[in-house]
Amino acid sequence: MAMARWIATVGSFTMGSRLLGFTRDILIAAILGAGPVADAYFVAFKIPNFLRRLFAEGAFNAGFVPQFAGTLEREGRESARLFAEEVLAVLLWALLLLVIAAQIAMPGLMYVLAPGFADDPEKFDLAVELTRLTFPYLLFISLVSLLGGILNSLYRFAAAAATPILLNLCLIAALLGFARFTETPGHALAYGISAAGIVQFVWLVVACRRAGMVLRLPRPRLTPRVKRLLVIIAPAALGAGVAQVNLVVDVIIASLLPEGSILYLYYADRVNQLPLGVVGVAVGTALLPLLARQLRAGQAEAAAHSQNRAIEVALLLTVPAGAALMVMAGPVIAVLFERGAFDAAASAASASALVAYAAGLPAFVLIKVLTPGFFARADTKTPVRIAIVCLLVNVGLNLALMIPLGHVGIALATTLAGWLNAALLVRGLYRRGYFAADPRLLRRLPRIVLAAALMAAVLWLMVWQLESILAGPLELRVGALAALIVAGLASYGLCVRVFGAAYFGDLKSLTRRGPSEPGENEYCPPPPPGPAGVGARLDPPWAARHNCRARRSGAATLGRLWRSTRA
Repeated sequence: MAMARWIATVGSFTMGSRLLGFTRDILIAAILGAGPVADAYFVAFKIPNFLRRLFAEGAFNAGFVPQFAGTLEREGRESARLFAEEVLAVLLWALLLLVIAAQIAMPGLMYVLAPGFADDPEKFDLAVELTRLTFPYLLFISLVSLLGGILNSLYRFAAAAATPILLNLCLIAALLGFARFTETPGHALAYGISAAGIVQFVWLVVACRRAGMVLRLPRPRLTPRVKRLLVIIAPAALGAGVAQVNLVVDVIIASLLPEGSILYLYYADRVNQLPLGVVGVAVGTALLPLLARQLRAGQAEAAAHSQNRAIEVALLLTVPAGAALMVMAGPVIAVLFERGAFDAAASAASASALVAYAAGLPAFVLIKVLTPGFFARADTKTPVRIAIVCLLVNVGLNLALMIPLGHVGIALATTLAGWLNAALLVRGLYRRGYFAADPRLLRRLPRIVLAAALMAAVLWLMVWQLESILAGPLELRVGALAALIVAGLASYGLCVRVFGAAYFGDLKSLTRRGPSEPGENEYCPPPPPGPAGVGARLDPPWAARHNCRARRSGAATLGRLWRSTRA
């Protein structure tokens, strides 16, 4: 199953990025602590980070990839390249104007992004300055998302998946190499963000050149294809990125809470983003171009199969991840971040938020897996209606829960809104005939939940037994956490096998090598009748044209028979 290999490719690079991100955050926690510079930096970083998720993994990707992939499938490579050039020309100039306008209007924007900072003029001015330094990243990350969409549509996932690694390397270098030359470490990090955008852009330009997709920069024109893309992107920004919009709302409201609340939510979200990025982003990234090209080729049955398997893989990995993070939130946060200026009180506050976020992890991943089912069909109206409802629910829950629960209430509101969003997406896909759970998914889902529940029980007992060690020196805490992770993986793997939630053959599909052409799956369109009653399904050119495999059983013998009849 080619999709599984693509998921593994994107997921492995994302895992590397997340691990580097933890290294970066450990350094930031130790150097910045939980003071005003940290709060100002995290607000400044939230904007480009939000835009990275929204553009690279959300709205632009959801709008551009289906249109580019459809053009590639129907009209060929050259027409698709010309479309990409048209988009590049318009996007570049529009973003330049936006960046300039934002630089001028930044003080006013800060009253919207972090209204609670207005009571502290020094923190407010610092946040404005740092956000001005980071905002040019918008220009480059949008161009990166364009180039990444091209590569993903060509099923070259590695280069685009590696770009977040470059961001983390640049930030670590800025913090360790340039912080002593700037006014504050926050300034060094802000410069590093914009520098990372340039590095990522150059990286993907080279990757596109190697893929034979060299883009020129024509005069910007609103061609019919560009207009259609712009119409799709606007609602897709809410439909695909509602979870990220909710996180921005969290920051705005958290700025009204006591100092450090933004920091606690940020570190909790960082831990939650590890499985969300590795699984959710990987599955969504691989699924969108696959669905788009299968649907354009008229392979509706193959598209339904791909959607079901994507949901199955996502839940198989994220249900246990969410359960484990809820049980191990305290040890995870303490081991990763509790050092230097980040004390035990800050660790406990972040752990409480992580429990709330982890409860919604499967929902956040399902959102990324379900939205391609709409966008691959150019259906953006349904996701935007769902997004508006969920945004309003999130704001209402934030305001209702922030008073009794503080920053934990904000995290819990995001989780509840995420589950509502996932439920409405499933309902929308089902009612429009875009999705129906197949017997395999219905059979395995309750078994996955049961296996995850038993794993969580094992971890809870171990955390209770290791309580004194987890409160000891860092070396002992690291060893105890490693033991918990190994026990969790072993117990979940055993339960999965015993209950039949997955089988070894499913894992083998992650490394199975097949044809390198798009749409690698077992479904073929009905072949025309061949000579002597032998179907053209066994003809290698037919399989190559329709991106499918010949039947392995007896294929060699029947293939020789078919070729002999042609001769």
